[in-house]
Amino acid sequence: MSQDPTAALNRRNFLTGAGAVSAALTSTAAYAARPARPAAGRVLGANDRINVGLIGAGGRGSYVAREFARVGGGAANAQIVAVCDVYQKRVNKNKELHKCDGYLDYREVLGRNDIDAVIVATPDHWHAPIALDAMDRGKDVYLEKPMCHTVDEARRLAETVKETKRILQVGSQTTSGDQWHKAKQAIADGMVGQMIMSQGSYHRNSTEGEWNWPIDAEAGPNGKGENFIDWKMWLGPATKREWDADRFFRFRKYWDYSGGIATDLFYHVVAPMNICWGEAQFPHRVMAGGGTYIFKTLPDGKPDREVPDTFHLIGEYAKGHSIVLSSSMANSQHIPGLIRGHGASLTMVEHGRFEGFAPHITLRAERSRGGKYIVPALEDKFKGESEIKIPVSETNTMEAHVGNFLSCMRTRQKPTLDVETGARAQVLITMAVRSYREGKVLYFDDKNWKVLDKPVKA
Repeated sequence: MSQDPTAALNRRNFLTGAGAVSAALTSTAAYAARPARPAAGRVLGANDRINVGLIGAGGRGSYVAREFARVGGGAANAQIVAVCDVYQKRVNKNKELHKCDGYLDYREVLGRNDIDAVIVATPDHWHAPIALDAMDRGKDVYLEKPMCHTVDEARRLAETVKETKRILQVGSQTTSGDQWHKAKQAIADGMVGQMIMSQGSYHRNSTEGEWNWPIDAEAGPNGKGENFIDWKMWLGPATKREWDADRFFRFRKYWDYSGGIATDLFYHVVAPMNICWGEAQFPHRVMAGGGTYIFKTLPDGKPDREVPDTFHLIGEYAKGHSIVLSSSMANSQHIPGLIRGHGASLTMVEHGRFEGFAPHITLRAERSRGGKYIVPALEDKFKGESEIKIPVSETNTMEAHVGNFLSCMRTRQKPTLDVETGARAQVLITMAVRSYREGKVLYFDDKNWKVLDKPVKA
């Protein structure tokens, strides 16, 4: 296959019209150049095998593709038929594993009429451009978290799902855990009274410094054979730069391609919270802080990262409650994940690990010194008790999440982590990144999807 994505694109006529090649490499232009009538996908019968393409075959993408193959080998009836990455070694490895075709250019995958869905597991800055293109071509999308890189991309994804009627599952598999859905029911049943504040964390620690993944020294745009990397394609809509192995292999440390802790880790906290609340909500006001306290330099003295190694945010919602999140890449101690109400607190993960299993959720009533319930209406619900534990079913969340997506492809029902819920989680964490970088409080106009420096006028 040609190593020149532009030549390959022109040869196969995947896009039409003047300037289509450059348009495909910028999310704004690509969206503006979308076809007036998006392609319709194949109608899947109960016995039809679902054909899936992988776009982004790094560590995470390779793992997700293996899960699709495993789940698809059972009743889900799906298979991986194409893999794509800008790094030839990754293409070769996954091509051999799945006994399928391999590509360096994602548009060759989208150009195949036999592919029903794609897994998008590229660096964050490519998520929206590829997902938008895929839906326009009639493909359903399993879109790894974070959903995208900007607030405007979140809006476009939500609009495009509605317009094309494609299935889009955001790949934060923790949302398929039972505890969030049991918590949602408890809140809907009035077990906490009025919500006040949600809290959570996602902490890690390692001697190497998080995200400093191994670098293949022989790989790059001048690499031969399987060491070739299409750097120009990888940069895509991001700022043009000379080859930088650290940026390629450790992209989560750089603002151009990631939001650091907020987008890599907090998404696994914010998305479940939106499920627990009973409805996905946009934040009204967002502020963030933190800094690079530990992982400041590499052994050669160069700056270790652009993103902070310690980060926290506060998001406030118009319905009268807040969310407070904390994380550090240099300390592994979590705080309990819980939702505080005026009448009771609901703890979903006592150990604080949002991706970990908890055998039950716990409701703890607020009572006065005299033993009376702060909210009298909870007397009948707690029946004199101060604490209630609700059992939670243990689930292989990855299997459940992939299975849910494949099932929804057949039924056309809304998946567990649909685009609306995903977009509202994305807006909070993306605004937090901007708040940190700009050093100011930000406000959100949910009617126009605009981030503002001042409160929205009533």
